[in-house]
Amino acid sequence: MGQEALKLLHFGFNQDQGCFHCGLNTGFRVYNCDPFQEKMRREFRDGGIGYIEMLFRCNIFALVGGGDNPKFPPSKVMIWDDRLNRCIGELSFRSQVRAVKLRRERIVVALEHKVLVYDFKDLKLLHAIETLSNPLGLVALSPSQDQTVMACPGLRGGQVRVELYDVRRTKFVEAHTTALACIALSLDGKLLATASERGTLVRVFSTADGSKVQELRRGADPARIFSIAFSRGDPPDYLAVSSDKGTVHVFNLDAKRTAAIPSTDATSDHPDGSSPRNPVSTFKFMSSLLPVPYFASERSFAQFRLPEDTKAVVGFGATSNSLVVVSASGSFYTASFDHEKGGMCKQESFCKFVELGA
Repeated sequence: MGQEALKLLHFGFNQDQGCFHCGLNTGFRVYNCDPFQEKMRREFRDGGIGYIEMLFRCNIFALVGGGDNPKFPPSKVMIWDDRLNRCIGELSFRSQVRAVKLRRERIVVALEHKVLVYDFKDLKLLHAIETLSNPLGLVALSPSQDQTVMACPGLRGGQVRVELYDVRRTKFVEAHTTALACIALSLDGKLLATASERGTLVRVFSTADGSKVQELRRGADPARIFSIAFSRGDPPDYLAVSSDKGTVHVFNLDAKRTAAIPSTDATSDHPDGSSPRNPVSTFKFMSSLLPVPYFASERSFAQFRLPEDTKAVVGFGATSNSLVVVSASGSFYTASFDHEKGGMCKQESFCKFVELGA
């Protein structure tokens, strides 16, 4: 009997985008982004890993079984200690686990209609939140130790619920009029980015007061948004978006505006002196006459065209003008863009991190 063909079941970055991980029908693997290097490989003879979440670069992982022959039930989150090479805890549910997010003192689990927050020390339930149907497992958790911020769908289409745990405050952001497709938080938890199932606009909000601080246009045609990532920094300089159109779009985040977190609408002009800028439509003067935000939104500052049409997630590299991209075909790319001019990104490297079966 031949060796089982590899199937990629899940892939994503750790909290600081310095590593990425993948769940396979035979186990899981972890890779360093810069320089690219396989750091860990765990093979299981008795099943696959359908979801994996790292805790920064330490030995603790959250694993969920998946594939045709799951290693663990898809309704359980297994806390894996790689130093001990075994599970040290588990969380069981009545329905399939859609996503898991980790920070040093919290575990957040997304089910289809609930988001649950646990204490990492004793796995005690701290908070249970009802959500609209969430089959994509949309949830975001800030990794910074400075403040604990969590974002998840609300109870209305296009609404995001933001939990500011340190100040015990809840904010509801009416981000879109259609269903959410992707949400992300900046590393410090101060900014929230959202995209709807239309996939044409990405909106950036302040988590402190829920105000919109920027509106970014990926394109005019509908698209499925796969991932949104903020660059490092307080405030971050850039935001990147990947979609099923095969192009990663990079937007400049106006430092003056996002640092101040004003309550004004993002369709106002950039403050004088902010550089570089995202291009805006030459018909922007018509925005006040039209009921849609098309002419007022900002287009991408830089773009990276993937040589393949497949699902991909994007992160930022060691420098703010470098990108790291992982695709469902088992490919890993690095690219860079000009800080001042933007435009088309330069592909710096490419490799296959896993050879998948037909």
